[in-house]
Amino acid sequence: MAQIPHDTIKQVLAATDIVELISSYIEVKRAGSAFKALCPFHHEKSPSFNITPARQTFHCFGCGKGGDAIAFVREHENLPFSDAVRKLAGRAGITIVEEQSTPEADQARRVRGRLLDVHREAAEFMHTLLMRSPDAQHARDYLKSRGFGAEMAKRWTVGWMPENQEVFLTWARAKKFTGRELVNAGLAAQRDENNPRSGLYVRFRDRLMFSIRNEIGDVIGFSGRQLREDKRSGKYVNSPETALFRKSNILFALDRAKKPILKEKCALICEGQIDVIACHEAGIEHAIAGQGTAFTNQHARLLRRYTKAVILCYDGDSAGFEATEKAFRELAIEGISVRVVELLGGADPDSFLKEHGAEAFREQLNNARDFFDFKLDRATRDGRLSTANGRATVANECAGLLAVMTDHITRDSQINHVATRLQTGASGLREAVSKASKQTKPKSNDRETHKPEVSIEPTSVDGTVRYLCHLALVSPEAQHLLAEQFEVLHESGEFIEGIPLLEIILGVRPDPADPAAVNAFLGSLSEPDRLALTRDPMFAETAPENAISAVETSLCQLSARTLMKRDAKVKAALSTPGLEPTRMIQLLEEAKEIRELLKGVGQRSVFEDELAPSTRRPPEQRKGPFRRERKP
Repeated sequence: MAQIPHDTIKQVLAATDIVELISSYIEVKRAGSAFKALCPFHHEKSPSFNITPARQTFHCFGCGKGGDAIAFVREHENLPFSDAVRKLAGRAGITIVEEQSTPEADQARRVRGRLLDVHREAAEFMHTLLMRSPDAQHARDYLKSRGFGAEMAKRWTVGWMPENQEVFLTWARAKKFTGRELVNAGLAAQRDENNPRSGLYVRFRDRLMFSIRNEIGDVIGFSGRQLREDKRSGKYVNSPETALFRKSNILFALDRAKKPILKEKCALICEGQIDVIACHEAGIEHAIAGQGTAFTNQHARLLRRYTKAVILCYDGDSAGFEATEKAFRELAIEGISVRVVELLGGADPDSFLKEHGAEAFREQLNNARDFFDFKLDRATRDGRLSTANGRATVANECAGLLAVMTDHITRDSQINHVATRLQTGASGLREAVSKASKQTKPKSNDRETHKPEVSIEPTSVDGTVRYLCHLALVSPEAQHLLAEQFEVLHESGEFIEGIPLLEIILGVRPDPADPAAVNAFLGSLSEPDRLALTRDPMFAETAPENAISAVETSLCQLSARTLMKRDAKVKAALSTPGLEPTRMIQLLEEAKEIRELLKGVGQRSVFEDELAPSTRRPPEQRKGPFRRERKP
């Protein structure tokens, strides 16, 4: 946070329309003066995610997440604060000039920046070799044999890594990239890890190189396709796990497919990069793929941000069938519906598109079957449903798969459908599902979805104080009145939680009439303080009709509670054994003073503490130290 000037953050927020921003990620609908959507941060069927254009904020009444445009990008793309600001600044065409930061933060930022530089420039270098080097002719021929030309290679930054590793290492030295940076990027490795002087070897040799990008389009890794058969090495070699690249939460082409997925309201998951590229080149742009690993829960959680429906298009062999079932388990846990497409003759998307064309492929997608129909059709073909024992085995398998579904209404419907197809009783299958559910409950550390998504606890703030914080941020008049009572509020800090947070607001006094100023201020708070304010449903509200009245009523309540806690403290002190007479007299005088002050505050403050502002008495009907005389 410290490296980006506060004024720059304010400028970025002022240039960003939060409705337009969020609409680029999820589907939103107008609801009066606000907008609503299904929350992208938790599974729900009825929209509880609200966007308030007047305040340039969002708030979900389901999971409690809220904030400004920066907070949304942070949550949605799992970015640090500074990266989220930079992303929004890039959208708005604003140049960020960073301030001095701590040496540690500068070092971490430089290391990450250098890693991104290595990947970006290596991708461009290998692409240039593919397009121009005479030694890459066989790589170009391979692309041509797969029906791809130079335009596709440019669009996807496809490259070629030479067999002679000195070509790449010489380029890296000329670019001033160190051996350590190449190792950290996964492009090279030490010949002997125990001997730093053993030298480096390049991980990819004579391979067609596909750039792997993260959700926002940065190159973070590579996948190398073998061009000459070598049984000592796999057909595909991916970058190893690095600080940038984690196979378990990267989906190939998601940076390109995000908007098409939103448009189609569905994601097409293929098995490999070539299949995905073939789909995109044919205009089927909602296709994505994993990274040479099984579909994971992290993949499903990432995908849930964009869609609640998926079509799986894996190979038709037994390995592909097994991968389909594993993917279903992860997707169903996140409430994502799954259909499956089996291409004619066991073809993959790339070969099918080349032989039959895009329209035929779209027809196949339109006819994709529900996952359980796919499973039962396959069991029928394999002869597994021809006997009672076979049907019982398949029923148990289906029960285990049905048990992971978190959408209970859909699950109940599927139980009836599966039971009908298996010619068995729905009640028996339902019992088997219930039993499987108990046996397959995730362990405490098994699923991220069963952990709190935010490990940082919000600052503990008294409800009345939180309401005063809200008023200070949405009403100039309320903010001014509260600032006049700064000393009185400070005295309450000993007894009421959250007063320091209100004091911060009144010390900075962000302009309530300027949403960018308020949101920039909120972004400058510590994370516990920010969450204490933005997680409250009132965060989505605008200023009340009579903000002054609301402040005075709340202050009266606060005063009453402070006095009552003081009174309890004095009574506890009076009960101390062996109390000195002088101290006892002081305490008795303080108790008398508190009783008189409580009479001044009025009994209403004590008994109407939890009333909503709209139900509280008007100022002229109240007594108390915070009531102000109005000028005629």
